[in-house]
Amino acid sequence: MRKQVLVAAFALAALGEGLPALAQDFPTHTITMIVPFPAGGGVDAGGRIVAEKLSAALGQQVIVDNRGGAAGVLGTRIAAKAAPDGYTLVMSHTGTLAINPTLYANPGYDPRKDFSPIGLISSTPIVLMAHPSFPGKTIADVIAMAKKAPGKINLGTPPAGTGGYLAGELFKATAGIEATLVRYNGTAQLTNDLLGGHVPLAFNVMAPAMGNLQAGNLRAVAVLGPTRSSQLPDVPTASESGLPGFEAMLHYGLMVPAGTPRPIIERLSKELRALVTSDAVTQRIFADGGDPLTSTPEEYAKDIDREEIKWSALIRKLNLKVE
Repeated sequence: MRKQVLVAAFALAALGEGLPALAQDFPTHTITMIVPFPAGGGVDAGGRIVAEKLSAALGQQVIVDNRGGAAGVLGTRIAAKAAPDGYTLVMSHTGTLAINPTLYANPGYDPRKDFSPIGLISSTPIVLMAHPSFPGKTIADVIAMAKKAPGKINLGTPPAGTGGYLAGELFKATAGIEATLVRYNGTAQLTNDLLGGHVPLAFNVMAPAMGNLQAGNLRAVAVLGPTRSSQLPDVPTASESGLPGFEAMLHYGLMVPAGTPRPIIERLSKELRALVTSDAVTQRIFADGGDPLTSTPEEYAKDIDREEIKWSALIRKLNLKVE
């Protein structure tokens, strides 16, 4: 018995000595970052910023693997089943972590059990934006038009399970209107159809639309954040436009499969915090209409809890469900 105890003790000691070395040696080959949305959208834009800078910081290439489908469910499900060795990362955001687990009957993953947080990256508000030909200039105008013609106004949104889609549902419920939500597979496709006038209004993130908003090819009606956007300072918030408390913000972050060794998580978290606070990344996040956020893994876990409580309550209140 004593011999077995000694063997176990030596094994634990060896493991303890190996953990710092594990973090020091990591990574030794290419890392894959799963972005569970199509290329060209807001999550993809954030993921590519992080992948580029993380490659330089780690000395190994971080490649982006777009696995879009079902509002991030498919790609996130794939990431949950990846080996927990630090060589698979997943871009996460409010939709995949705080909305889908309640909205979808069977998302195929549990954000708390299947993943370990690395840290936050940024936040961005949803924006109600319009094709220039749309006659309404304010949220009040949109509400008035919808009440005159119930169900006739089309509102484009990303797929169910995204903050933009829930913003559309919340808008209808808060304003007491009937409107038709037209769901797109991703924010890039939504932006293109809005530009073409195929849908007159949309709840969308700024990243894929920022250049067209600034050029006047699209018009921002209201920003659904607590304050005005630094990139769109002349655009009022929804609260300023007569819908107090109507907010829809997305938080973006980085996760790894549960079971990833703690030293690797700490190394990745350290590098992520450094790059998010760098001037180059900060300016790119601002340019896409977001605000940088940094956190420890523990702080990100608490943020996920807060967001899940908020959005799941809304989903249940509106009785929404996707099979």
